[in-house]
Amino acid sequence: MRVVIAEDAVLLRAGVTRLLADEGIETAAAVDNGDDLLGAIKEHRPDLAIVDVRMPPTFTDEGLRAALAARKEIPGLPVLVLSQYVEESYAVELLSGGAGGVGYLLKERVADVADFLDAVRRVAGGGTAIDPDVIAQLMARGRRNPLDALTARESEVLGLMAQGLSNTAIANSLVVSHGAVEKHIGNIFSKLGLEASSEEHRRVRAVLTYLGR
Repeated sequence: MRVVIAEDAVLLRAGVTRLLADEGIETAAAVDNGDDLLGAIKEHRPDLAIVDVRMPPTFTDEGLRAALAARKEIPGLPVLVLSQYVEESYAVELLSGGAGGVGYLLKERVADVADFLDAVRRVAGGGTAIDPDVIAQLMARGRRNPLDALTARESEVLGLMAQGLSNTAIANSLVVSHGAVEKHIGNIFSKLGLEASSEEHRRVRAVLTYLGR
């Protein structure tokens, strides 16, 4: 079996590569961004793509969008998504095609080596592997306020956005780095289902959602 891995965290990327190698699974390419993922998939035509949802430059949905694009170009390409959170809108898009060869696991599941390897083989073989927490959240879709998905810090950032603060002002207010604020805002956009468009447009929509809660 040959796989392509897309993960921006160096240690996790290296760890997954080593784990697969120990099982005789070849990593044809290991990249850290969505553009390189798409290129590697076209070049190597792997048996499986293991993809992190959020990668540079915006840390929102680059990885999954690249995987979805590759799956359209190469129908039936098995894709196993790894995510720190349940990205509901994109999980639905990935899973709604009705075809097999798809998986969606939270990153914490990688720590369970046996389960992770089982998911790799199952998805590569055309089956599915869906994290129980993903299933539970998808079943709850439409029965809760989308703001409920935000963490306490993300809610705090969104509240400051609603006050009209810039990213720099938010960082100063919360005494965190500018990069941390950008990641929180990316999480907010994703959890509220605000698909890629202009940054300002999504920011306004996020604030409107907050004000209309």
